[in-house]
Formats: sequence, C-alpha cells, structure tokens
Amino acid sequence: MSPETIPGATPDPADGKKRADTTAITNIATLVTNDPSLGSGPLGLIQDAAIVIDGDRIGWVGPSSKAPTTDNRVDAGGRAVIPGFVDSHSHLVFAGDRTAEFNARMSGQSYSAGGIRTTVAATRAASNNELNANVARYVREARRQGTTTIEIKSGYGLTTEDEARALTIASVHTDEVTYLGAHVVAPEFADHPEAYVDLVTGPMLDACAPHARWIDVFCEHGAFDGDQARTILTAGKRAGLLPRVHANQLTHGPGVQLAVELDAASADHCTHLTDADVDALANGSTVATLLPGAEFSTRAQWPDARRLLDAGAVVALSTDCNPGSSFTSSMPFCIALAVRDMGMTPDEALWSATAGGAAALRRTDVGRLSPGARANLALLDAPSHVHLAYRPGVPLVSAVWQDGELA
Repeated sequence: MSPETIPGATPDPADGKKRADTTAITNIATLVTNDPSLGSGPLGLIQDAAIVIDGDRIGWVGPSSKAPTTDNRVDAGGRAVIPGFVDSHSHLVFAGDRTAEFNARMSGQSYSAGGIRTTVAATRAASNNELNANVARYVREARRQGTTTIEIKSGYGLTTEDEARALTIASVHTDEVTYLGAHVVAPEFADHPEAYVDLVTGPMLDACAPHARWIDVFCEHGAFDGDQARTILTAGKRAGLLPRVHANQLTHGPGVQLAVELDAASADHCTHLTDADVDALANGSTVATLLPGAEFSTRAQWPDARRLLDAGAVVALSTDCNPGSSFTSSMPFCIALAVRDMGMTPDEALWSATAGGAAALRRTDVGRLSPGARANLALLDAPSHVHLAYRPGVPLVSAVWQDGELA
C-alpha cells in the first residue's frame, strides 16, 4: 500500500540525499519511543516529532523540524504515534464459541476452567482450513487495533495430532508459538491424569517441539498441580522450549513461585498473589503478565498491578484472547481496564502493552521505536496515547505499520 493512501501523505521531491524504501512520518504531536535516552520519562516521549522507517526497521527519530529527506513523507497531522502492541498471551487456534457459557456467567453462575473442554470438542472437529481461517481473522482483527506482535498457544486439541496441527497453523501467523498441551487434562484421561502428563511430556512433546518456541502449563486447581507443572515444564526445557506459566488465576497456588524457580519468561494472570509471590517476581527475571480481559469477562477479582509495580516487578498487559474467558483481541480495551480497575497510570499501561509484552517474550526488537528496532508502529487518531484510556471503546488506531509495511 502506498503512502498516498494515508491522509496527508505525500512523496518527497527527489534529491541526492534520499535512500530507497524510506518513509518519514512527520508532524507527530506525541511520539512514544519507550527509550528514555531519546525523550522524556520511561516512555521516551518526544513532542512535535518525526520518525523514519528504513525498510523493516526504524532508521531515525527526533524533532519533526530535523527529519531527514526520504522517499516518502506522511504528515501525521498532529496525532500520536506509539509502538505496535505486543500481545504476549493469546489462544487463537480454536473453533466454535462459548456464548452460552458467557451468558450463564453474566446471569450469576461462577467461572471454572471446565469450559475449556467444550472448545476442545469443537476444535478437534474442525478442519485445518477452518482453524487457519479463524486464526487469520483474529490476527487481522488484532492488527486493526494496533497489535503487531502476537503470541499464539495451542491447547484446544489435547491429542498429539491436534496439538501438532494447532502449532503448525499458529506458526503460519507468528514466530511466537507456544505448546500448551497442558491446558487441562484431556477428557479421555480424566481418570488418569498422570498418564496424560506422560503423554504431554513424551510423544506429544516430541511431535510439538519442532513447531514451537515456548511451553506453557495451566497450573491451577482443576488443571495441573505444582508437581505436574514442574514435570511438564522441565521436560519442555530439555526439548529446547522456553517456559511460561498460567499462574495464580483462580486461586493462590504454586504457579508464580514455580515460574520464577524455572526462570520462565512470564507468569500470566497473577491475580491471587502472596507477599512472597510479589517479592519473587520483583527480584527475578520473570515478567508478571496481567490479563484484565479475563477478569472483565468472568466478573472476577482484578489483579493488583499497583502492588506489583510498586514492588519493582516488570508488568506486561495482554488480551488472553480465547473463546471462553476473554474473547477480546483489543489491547486498547485492556489498557483502559488496567487504568480504570487495576491501579495503573496511562503511561504504565501503554508501556506494559508494548515494552512489557516484549519483555514477556524476551524480545528487544519490538515494543520500542528507536533506531534498529522493527518498524512496528501505530498512528492514533488522537494527540496523545493517554486517549487510549481516556476514550475507552473508541477505535483510535487509524494506521498500522508492521515491519515497515502499511498493514
């Protein structure tokens, strides 16, 4: 797509200074770089800014008046530019929906993890083409809302064949693929959970490891206990996969401590934490990934982001997009929830949805807009990123660049 399709975009006149495949976005009211060396505060804010896209990378940032000559120029019209969102926790390989379950919860019934098995049945019955089309649809939906990096888990197949095909499908759409055979115990093994752990750590792992970067486990009452989770994650590490953990979502449990012990990249949910859990996250390298869409959709207790941030923990925000407990692909919505109900400031929430998500994926090339980073950015129809929380529910993302290309 050419820059002329963006309102205010015009090609630069040719001269001897320009380089091929470069685009300058100028007249940016507020540029969020997430690089404090480039601007003010932790967000590295630059007012009246410009940014240069050079191929698939950021080539330059600075004052709009000093923008270098490029092939193309886009006038941001006094709007804000932010890094593309990094959604580090999603479950997009599925079929069907759970409208009835949601309706029941909103009518007063409580949430449990048992509904996952409903999606398992629908996913097993779906064709590869149907599953791939669903993933493509939700990835496009997320991108329209500013998400340029997304992690996708398996976990709705729970057989060796279905888990492997889920990961194969996910890998078409992202490099951040997570093996979650340990989502819940497969229904066929309901009376023999240890046999299912043997499957997850044996033949299923062998089939799935070549298609994934990460291994995850739902460490929770009704899913896998601490010992089972340790066995699964340890086996995954031996197979070359990096650990992450669904931890402390529904109850207090061993998930967070296990994540820190095994140097997991992230402990996700972190709703029910002891002081020892908070201290462990603050003093380790494991990111606390908070998923407010799940609490919104289940009317559950909100995670206390303020407590984690004040202790010094690194916090990420993610959608947890799934058909049961958080059927949203909107990172702006999660930012608004985090600010309204989890004690975060607008600056903290945006950082957590971009740089925090990158940390949860152990990436340094995304979640920031500084020279050398991937050219993943979003233009907001607002003068400041604060509008993401200030105007909840409003589609503020007006343009998205992914790897330098207008998406």
